[in-house]
Amino acid sequence: MLAARPRGFHLVTHEVLEALPELRGLSVGVLHLLIQHTSASLALSENASPDVRRDFETWFSLVVPEGASYWTHTLEGDDDMPAHIKAALLGPSLTLPVSTGRPALGTWQGIYLCEHRDRGGDRSIVATAWGEAAG
Repeated sequence: MLAARPRGFHLVTHEVLEALPELRGLSVGVLHLLIQHTSASLALSENASPDVRRDFETWFSLVVPEGASYWTHTLEGDDDMPAHIKAALLGPSLTLPVSTGRPALGTWQGIYLCEHRDRGGDRSIVATAWGEAAG
């Protein structure tokens, strides 16, 4: 479970890995993460500069605007349908290789929670991992 966050792109690599101590028992394998929501998504991207996170939010807000007259699914507010589209574009899951008990990410890669609602609430992630046990 990820605590509620405001709209934006939030680096959650450390938080996700802290919740998965079982990964440390794998020498090689695969980790699959699925966010169980239709208005938030997961992404893998640059983990150092906060500018990247701001630029993601800026771009998505321009490409998928709120309050557009063509939206018909608006019962939950102006951010509802745009959040669904942003989540569909980025996707609900990540599949990552595991090596020596950790995701085999590049030096500058991190796991993002992409929150597309103003008040999305807590977010649930299902994690499955499989592979060879560390010897």
